[in-house]
Amino acid sequence: MSSKKDKIYMPSGVGGLIRYPDEEKEVIKLKPKHVVIIVIGIAVFELALNFLF
Repeated sequence: MSSKKDKIYMPSGVGGLIRYPDEEKEVIKLKPKHVVIIVIGIAVFELALNFLF
């Protein structure tokens, strides 16, 4: 039974970079498959515009 208060964070040797895991909130959750589909769709749309104009 651990809570958020019981977490212990050890210092890391990452050159001064600090993580704030408790403050990170994902607003939009996308699967990698959806990102690939969106990128392919944008590429096809751009190619279609190049052929039309």
